Amino acid sequence: MTDVLQERHGIQVLMCDPAGPTVVTEQDALDLIGSALFAAEIVAVPVNRLDEKFFSLGTRIAGEIMQKFVNYRMRLAVVGDISRHMEASSALRALVHESNASSHIWFLPDVESLDARLEVMSAKGRG
Repeated sequence: MTDVLQERHGIQVLMCDPAGPTVVTEQDALDLIGSALFAAEIVAVPVNRLDEKFFSLGTRIAGEIMQKFVNYRMRLAVVGDISRHMEASSALRALVHESNASSHIWFLPDVESLDARLEVMSAKGRG
């Protein structure tokens, strides 16, 4: 499977292939944004596509990658179980909580949660 553009609840989403390349750098984020630009509103990246360093906030990788998505006004959904990372870091727990309260970056446990969030977003007129 490759990254696939899908309409989910009336919203175009780039669903990234779990077997695709690891996202480690800002350039990797820009490559994903480039694939979605003008075609999708959201890029859904499986957790296993993110380098382990992403979850260690001291590396600043998460901030750099997330900032690229914000700069390009592209929403990012990190999809999958990150509980072990959150158990190890109160800073990551705070980041996830703050991100999930916003409209640009989401950390969601599964695709069903993504669909639920998209359904709400669609009902609100993309708010």
